[in-house]
Amino acid sequence: MHEPASFRIFRWVVVAVLSVFTLVPFYVMLTSAVKPLGDVQGDFHWWPTHATLRPFVDIWSTVPLGRYFLNSLFVCVLSTVFSVIIAIFAAYAVSRFRFRGRNAFTGTVLSTQMFPGILFLLPLFLIFVNIDKSLGFTALYQTRLGLIVTYLTFTLPFSIWMLASYLDGIPRELDEAAKVDGTGDLGALFRIVLPAARPGVIAVAVYAFMTAWGEILFASVMTNDSTKTLSIGLQYYSTQINVYWNQVMAASLVVSVPVVAGFLLLQRYLVAGLTAGAVK
Repeated sequence: MHEPASFRIFRWVVVAVLSVFTLVPFYVMLTSAVKPLGDVQGDFHWWPTHATLRPFVDIWSTVPLGRYFLNSLFVCVLSTVFSVIIAIFAAYAVSRFRFRGRNAFTGTVLSTQMFPGILFLLPLFLIFVNIDKSLGFTALYQTRLGLIVTYLTFTLPFSIWMLASYLDGIPRELDEAAKVDGTGDLGALFRIVLPAARPGVIAVAVYAFMTAWGEILFASVMTNDSTKTLSIGLQYYSTQINVYWNQVMAASLVVSVPVVAGFLLLQRYLVAGLTAGAVK
């Protein structure tokens, strides 16, 4: 069945408009990153009159961008690892076993996604501060460990739900066949289920990493000068005297590289993991 010509035209118009809204801001960011500061603050030009790579050199000295980068990488990698590990066991239990409170657990996990993250900011802040007071030293508040725990609170629920939906599409006969051969539940999980669920696991990992990498609300409250992440560090290119817009654009490009590269490399796994539950 052929599509009407009017529908094809409408579709291409929509694609063209969306492309403009996507590519124009990226082009402006890219060209601003290779302009001297005076050109960025003056009249806007679509093409750099004096292209320079100096902003990409200065971003590392204007603010401690390297430290912020390492903090973000440390926090995001560990929160992703913990989120994936916990989600695997929780999703496997929800998908393969029937236990009392199972429906209440899955409903509670899914209902947490209905509330905005700011509602959890004050409770987490009070919990971290009180724990630190009881311990006598700073263990969670304004530490990277506390930020990892914070990110787990809102990446885990969706990770569990998404991975459980994917595991539901894997035939249980595979588990039963493995158990007949003498493999226990954990053996069936690691030898049979996880290899088949690789797209779902990768989708969970990508989701957890991207969520933590770009988060700014909790990082602005739960960190100090030594534990700030990239999303907060980018604000320090703005001073009381000046705003280094060319360095802001250059730093934004640099910090986007890990996420964009990871997404492009794992895109097919991410799409398969997100759509498998709906298709099956």
